[in-house]
Amino acid sequence: MESLEELSEEETPREPTSSSSPSWKLTGKEILATKTQNYFAQTKRTKNILIQVAFSIGLSSIWRFPYLCQRNGGGSFILMYFFMLLLFGIPLLYMEMIMGHWLRVDNIRVWKQLIPWLGGIGYASILVCILMSLYKSIIITWSLSYLGNSFANFLPWNQCPLVKTINVTDLSCLQTVSHQYFWYHTTLSASGHIEEGVEALVLHLILGIFAAWCLLFLTMITGLKTSMPILTFTVFLPYILLLCFLIRGLFLEGAVASLRRMVTTELSAWASLDLWRQAGGHVLYSLGLGMGTTINFSSYKGGEDNYIQMASLVALVNLGTSLLVTSIIFIVLGFWAATSGPTCVEKSVSKLMNLIKKGVLPQDAKPPEDILLLPSLDYLEWISNLPQHLQYQVIHSTPSCSIKTQKEKFMEGPGLAFVAFSQAVSLFPGSSFWAILFFLTLVIMGLNTSIRILEGIVYPLQNSISIFRRHPKLLSVIVCLGGFLGSLIFTSHSGSYIMSLFDDCLVPLILIIIVAFQNVALAWIYGARRVREEIFGDLGRLLWSFFTVLWCYVALPGLLALTTICLMQLYQTEPPHYIAWNSSMSQEVKQPYLQSTLGWVTLLSILTFLPIPVYSLQHWWYLQDHIASDPFEKLQSKKMPLVPPKPLQLPKRHVKSQEGNGESSSKKLSLPLIRGLNQNPWRFSLPLSRNSQSSSWFSLPVITSLTSTWSIRSLSLPASRQVSPASTAIDNSDQHTGTKEEKRHGNSVQ
Repeated sequence: MESLEELSEEETPREPTSSSSPSWKLTGKEILATKTQNYFAQTKRTKNILIQVAFSIGLSSIWRFPYLCQRNGGGSFILMYFFMLLLFGIPLLYMEMIMGHWLRVDNIRVWKQLIPWLGGIGYASILVCILMSLYKSIIITWSLSYLGNSFANFLPWNQCPLVKTINVTDLSCLQTVSHQYFWYHTTLSASGHIEEGVEALVLHLILGIFAAWCLLFLTMITGLKTSMPILTFTVFLPYILLLCFLIRGLFLEGAVASLRRMVTTELSAWASLDLWRQAGGHVLYSLGLGMGTTINFSSYKGGEDNYIQMASLVALVNLGTSLLVTSIIFIVLGFWAATSGPTCVEKSVSKLMNLIKKGVLPQDAKPPEDILLLPSLDYLEWISNLPQHLQYQVIHSTPSCSIKTQKEKFMEGPGLAFVAFSQAVSLFPGSSFWAILFFLTLVIMGLNTSIRILEGIVYPLQNSISIFRRHPKLLSVIVCLGGFLGSLIFTSHSGSYIMSLFDDCLVPLILIIIVAFQNVALAWIYGARRVREEIFGDLGRLLWSFFTVLWCYVALPGLLALTTICLMQLYQTEPPHYIAWNSSMSQEVKQPYLQSTLGWVTLLSILTFLPIPVYSLQHWWYLQDHIASDPFEKLQSKKMPLVPPKPLQLPKRHVKSQEGNGESSSKKLSLPLIRGLNQNPWRFSLPLSRNSQSSSWFSLPVITSLTSTWSIRSLSLPASRQVSPASTAIDNSDQHTGTKEEKRHGNSVQ
């Protein structure tokens, strides 16, 4: 896996220089060089698309989408998700891609440059990445747990666990499928509700989460490069496995009925606000919006890409993968429903009679002749009355189906994918091999997703804090160590319920509000029209006007509506619920969150959004202090001349800095304009070049308000982004560059 620093240092192939001579006069070396450059450019573009697709088809498609779809009625959720993907997902993903490619800075500095007083948006994105990295590590731990159990000769989830003593709990395994029993009892050791068992940790989960963070740490400090063959293999291997599972599942009993239920849409379900909340939240979650990862990736990678096509491709691949995985899981659920209840009893009795005829079981294990005419629970009562040694043999001779009739859904919790795919791999000959291959792929995908999230934390902080820039591995150590300690809460007996709280209530709310702030800042405060003009001037491309309309008039009202729905669902009279495991009944039950638990959601949400108002207050305080110091008088006392810039012209591609032209540029600015500007002591820093790291800076007193980015539109200067002194003071590297260039111009004028 390739680190951001290595990708940023890669040299992108240059475009072939234009020549005045006709193409037929080109030499063979020039033609070969042109073809080589085009090949490397196309390879780089393909690699960028594969990295984006690998991130989009991660755990969100294979783990999160299916259980949300199952919980919300199948087809109704799919249709709602597709509707929001078109109106919100693709336009907002395109917005983040084009912002990163346009400004070529990380997600912290991008907001400092555009809207200085909203620079805290980048820090809020880092905090939400920290929260996501904590509970995604437990998903990797679950995958490692299943991977370790896959090396057994007989997969342990195919039958009830082997024990020496038979009690009610063991008989309850027959009331549900053994795969679900293995998930809650063996993998999680789950408690009855979220407040129970928080202080006790599960040992094998602690070891698993330690291994997960060690793998993440080694990957980050070594900066493993991903070659094209390895990247292609990791992207297409999941699809090969999923297609095999789908083809095998189509031959199972109840497959057609379950697929029909998956695509059945009830328009009345659209009246549920919870459906809108979960579909909208998953659109942002699955595409990585609001986390800053897309902005970071688009800023450091090279090449010119059609971001409309890339955003559409990533979104559609994400949707297609989610539908493929959901189809397999619904087929497994249909198979369980078709083989439970009386059908399961009939299969169990038939298998017992065959084993008795073969002499494997004694005659005492023969069930009554009228057992099939009795209710299913009477079969369990007959087993409980057998001697202990016969109970042991009968239980482990029983097929992996549910004796108890499942009138409700089998699985609704976050473990649906693990339970369903453990059943799917059991249907193949050589099931251990398929289990190892699938869960190893799941571990790799989880690590890939987590690495992208951790890079969204490390990369911007390294650029913003000098000590981390000098010691880049120090930040990786701090992040991974803190992540391991913070993730221990998810290894408790109620850890899966706490993870569900983060995933269902906390993170979607934070993402929606952060993306709303981003949308307001870019489309309304900075201005969508101004963005189109400046991107055309800098990149030579014109944004599709339809997307700017969606940013302004569709995305923002939708995000505000989703925020309102999330707050209403969180603080309504009837609190939201989570899925817990009832051991005595051997089934999932709905448990409401306590007010104290929801109070933690409120506290973490406030802490995550705290950087936005704090940074705004800091920016305002700096401006007030800057105004009171009367910098223009200090400028005169130090005899530093005012050096205005050379008037900017609308370029075709990138604005290039002109060094050493201070005198000639000052002559092109009229004296009346200078006099008019000198009447106000408020200074404003203007970068002559955005893309050059050694840009020339100068100081102009400008009549401005606290939101200094709005005032430049009235100066009749060519379109160029403005950065206030507050933003340059916070960015140390830019401040030093500006000071050096200012002194250089001052000396040249003197």
